Amino acid sequence: MQENEDEIKLNQSKLSNIEYWNDFYKRERKEFSDDSDFTGEIWFDENGAEQKMIDFLIQQLDEEQLFSNKDVIEVLDVGTGNAHFMVEFAEQVVEECDLASSFAHTGIDYSPDSVEFAQQVIDKKLEENEAIGEKHKFTVEQVDVLQKNCEFLAKNKERFDILVDKGTLDAIALSQVPLEEFDGKKPFNVYASQVSQVMKKGSILLITSCNFTEDELVKIITSDKNTGLSVMKKLKYPSFKFGGTEGSTICTIAFVKN
Repeated sequence: MQENEDEIKLNQSKLSNIEYWNDFYKRERKEFSDDSDFTGEIWFDENGAEQKMIDFLIQQLDEEQLFSNKDVIEVLDVGTGNAHFMVEFAEQVVEECDLASSFAHTGIDYSPDSVEFAQQVIDKKLEENEAIGEKHKFTVEQVDVLQKNCEFLAKNKERFDILVDKGTLDAIALSQVPLEEFDGKKPFNVYASQVSQVMKKGSILLITSCNFTEDELVKIITSDKNTGLSVMKKLKYPSFKFGGTEGSTICTIAFVKN
């Protein structure tokens, strides 16, 4: 398959290899076993991205009453890593929102060591804060969303209300190896068509990236019109000017499925 001349290109990186992430989470699990207060690295912490994403979702749920008619709000954390986002989001919902709905959080990651570590972090949080467990349920599964016939995607078709991705698309994009089962497309060009399968009409996909500009991220997610995804809102970060161009080192965009 020929690449388009205007195709977004990134350099191949070890961060695209499952061996790298297995080793990474093995080290994090070891540190957690030595110090239970350690819960792993928080991606984009220096930019405040996690809190910005949580603030946006809480505003949609609490102020905008999004999904207020649902008994259970289904949340999928794509590339859950250490599950820090899931437990932090749940804790802040308990503290700040007055919602009748309960939450079912599902974290998926293709690294088995991530899944084991995520479950340990969740168990610790539920032990520390029993109030979370009253309305928030957690599941973690080993899933590769780039599989052609992914069982998880098939069995959870149009299930989730909220999808969250904090750096997972970035890691996927660091592999430049074409996927034969997807007609030679690069992994990041397959991402949107895969994850959109588990989204229902009106559901949100909230993505934070440091590898792509806002325009590039919009192109990646919305180019395939079959996904039904369009931009809902672009979250703002401090910007800088260089060479007459204004931008930021990170972007977060909410997409909605129409």
